[in-house]
Amino acid sequence: MKKKQIPTFRQRLEKMNQYRFIHVLLYTIFGALIFLALFSNVKPETLKIKRFDVAGQTIYAPSTVEDKEATEKKKQEAYNNVEDQYTLKREYSENQVELIASIFDAVQEVNTEAQAQAGSQDPKQTVKPLTEDEEYGLLQKKLPSDLTEKLSKDDFLPLLNADSRDVSLAKDAAVTSVNNTMSKEIPISKLTEAKDNVEQDLQFTSLPKDVVRSAVTIGRFAIVPNYIYDRVATEEKRRQAADSVKEVQIKQGQILVEENQLVTNEVYAKLKLAGLLNKDFSYKPFIGLGLLILLIICVLVYYFEKPDKPFQKKNNSLLLYTLIFGITLAIMKILSLFQQSEVPYIGFMVPAAMGTMLVKLLINERLAILTSIILAICGSIIFNEGVTASFNFSIGVYYLAGCVAGTLFLGKHNLRARILQTGLFVAGINVVAIISILLIQNGLQSNVEIGTYLVMAIASGVAASVLTIGLQPFFETGFGLLSAMKLIELSSPNHPLLRKILTETPGTYHHSVMVANLSESACEAIGANGLLARVGSYYHDIGKTKRPHYFIENQMKMDNPHDKLSPQLSKNVIIAHAVDGADMLRKHKMPKEFIDIAEQHHGTTLLKYFYYKAKERGDEVREEEFRYSGPKPQTREIAVISIADSVEAAVRSMANPTPERIEKIVRGIIADRLQDGQLNECDLTLKELDVVAKSFCESLQGIFHSRIEYPEVPKQKVKQA
Repeated sequence: MKKKQIPTFRQRLEKMNQYRFIHVLLYTIFGALIFLALFSNVKPETLKIKRFDVAGQTIYAPSTVEDKEATEKKKQEAYNNVEDQYTLKREYSENQVELIASIFDAVQEVNTEAQAQAGSQDPKQTVKPLTEDEEYGLLQKKLPSDLTEKLSKDDFLPLLNADSRDVSLAKDAAVTSVNNTMSKEIPISKLTEAKDNVEQDLQFTSLPKDVVRSAVTIGRFAIVPNYIYDRVATEEKRRQAADSVKEVQIKQGQILVEENQLVTNEVYAKLKLAGLLNKDFSYKPFIGLGLLILLIICVLVYYFEKPDKPFQKKNNSLLLYTLIFGITLAIMKILSLFQQSEVPYIGFMVPAAMGTMLVKLLINERLAILTSIILAICGSIIFNEGVTASFNFSIGVYYLAGCVAGTLFLGKHNLRARILQTGLFVAGINVVAIISILLIQNGLQSNVEIGTYLVMAIASGVAASVLTIGLQPFFETGFGLLSAMKLIELSSPNHPLLRKILTETPGTYHHSVMVANLSESACEAIGANGLLARVGSYYHDIGKTKRPHYFIENQMKMDNPHDKLSPQLSKNVIIAHAVDGADMLRKHKMPKEFIDIAEQHHGTTLLKYFYYKAKERGDEVREEEFRYSGPKPQTREIAVISIADSVEAAVRSMANPTPERIEKIVRGIIADRLQDGQLNECDLTLKELDVVAKSFCESLQGIFHSRIEYPEVPKQKVKQA
């Protein structure tokens, strides 16, 4: 009974990739990986702490919030600190000046009326027929009652008894003094001082003392406060002061309480305000994280879901990408746990560039650049310095610089030495990035801290290259990938299959090397994978080792076996080498790309020699019987190898190859392939075919160039001694 064979990982992978829904599952797994890695870093922290407890750890504010109570307190302080606002009432000065003038005018009118009643025309007459009481009575009628109540009779009598000239001079002096005094600010507190100023002004006049005394009394009476409290202006000023107060905020990352510090009422209020004592579960951070992950997945969907690739290949690439990203994220998360153990800035040691280097080596460069951005975002959240739901932009910039540097420095032919060099280059970029960050932050780090950072930066770059070299073979074997390093290893002449070709079919080996040279140059000229074309060409005729002498390049000093066979048998032997080669490569577990090259490099072309030979013999044959089984070339590299295979054989068989004849043969073979439809299933354009033709011509002209014929040197007999 035959033992049941257990399928390998690659076989299971190929079977799984046949399902179209796999890519949806992989996107879901990718998003879940990021969510699980960042969950603890965005989860709102809730503390079990009471008033007057001793804090067991340093607690940071998880986000920026407004301290409304402190803001209101500060606004009230600003409101209360505004002094009362006063306004200078200039109209008061005008009113009081008019009042003074009116009083003196009334006195002059009474004096005029008293003189008229006495019938006296003599202005110097001092004896009035009216009594003082009568004159004062007339004056009272001319003045407001509230004014006569505040000023006594004795205050007016000197003026009533004075002549008109003295009254007029007293009026002018009093009006001038009141006007000058009232033009200045007179608050209530300085009212007495202002009245004293009026008295001092009037003391220096040349009027009689009793008239001066009356003028002083009336002048002091006229002085009133003109710098008045303005309630509206005061309220407006206080409101502006309160509005100008900026809100008091608890900044994200601000230390709320340090380790072993007592939790006072004020500290407890801040902890509560920051939401660290809130028992209600908040979904906002997780919704935000979900939207961020959705944005990342949308970018990946846009990249992977392009219609130019079969879904099997998309699934394979997406699974590989998810594994690489998951491993990098896991390393990042594991190292972040040590940061909680007071290891400062352990994030600088993360070999984040490993992920982007593997992506470039195993997938392509564009995706590696995109991965650099995604890893920088994830790293800035994971290493957020104990402040949940925040971003550490310094570590994000550090990861971005290192990852992009690693991606760009890797070349096409990436040997292990080149990967190690890339690690050292990444280390150098990491050092520059850290120094720039420290200088921008203008921190006060000690020499020991700076030295630690630099050691971590160097370790990160070296570890990235070492891990890349260590993990790459596992991915290549598990996914059947063909990286540049793998191709270089397979191109070694010590490989068993190449040694088999060299020893058993030396003519085929030489032919394969020539095809490799032609194919590599042409593929690189059109932007295809030249290294794949070169190494694949070494193995494309491996099937000829099964019956080596049936192929003309291996028939040295022997008869052609096909001369003794019918055309039908000959074509079966020739056609079989493509199928035999593919089977041999499968048996030796060679890359699928090589198997495709061996199987497709003849496409479904016609064996014209044996077909026409059979026709000449009169056999009834169909053209389809003398065609290779195919399939036709599916990639640009295989199409180029197919053309190079025919071109090399045709040019090598020419007796005197010239540049013109070489170009004619090359163009003719390409035209024949186009007319026969052999290039219909690959994406070679006519413009690229023209470039391929020129490349072939340049390479062949270098190989079959004219040589100088050296004359034979006549042999001379050696004289006998």
